[in-house]
Amino acid sequence: MGRSWRDGTGTLTVPGGAAVPVEIAASYRARRRGLLGRDGIAGAMLLTPANSVHTFGMAFPIDVAHLDRELRVLSVVTMRPGRLGGLRLRARHVLEAEAGAMAGWGLRAGTRLTVTAGPVPGQGGPEPSSVKAP
Repeated sequence: MGRSWRDGTGTLTVPGGAAVPVEIAASYRARRRGLLGRDGIAGAMLLTPANSVHTFGMAFPIDVAHLDRELRVLSVVTMRPGRLGGLRLRARHVLEAEAGAMAGWGLRAGTRLTVTAGPVPGQGGPEPSSVKAP
């Protein structure tokens, strides 16, 4: 049985040490809004479930990583505003960040990520519990 995701925040961990704040968009409403109307993002946004995205109405280019059900990266592409992304049939989640960020984190096809749901450490609230995709 798959993990039950909820809208919120957390930490994305890339093997090799990069820990990145992540916003989780699991509801239809949160996924639909995504990064629209923003000038940028500090960290990343995880859209779940999702297997494609678009950048119509976006103000900045983004990196897009398609993830399988185990949070393994299937592909990473950079999309300029006003583009329609391709559909990835095996993808169950999409990770978005400002263009160039994912290369800086060392994220590439085959990398398996970990998402820790809950408040981002150092920003108040209880420490989050670690969650890995099944």
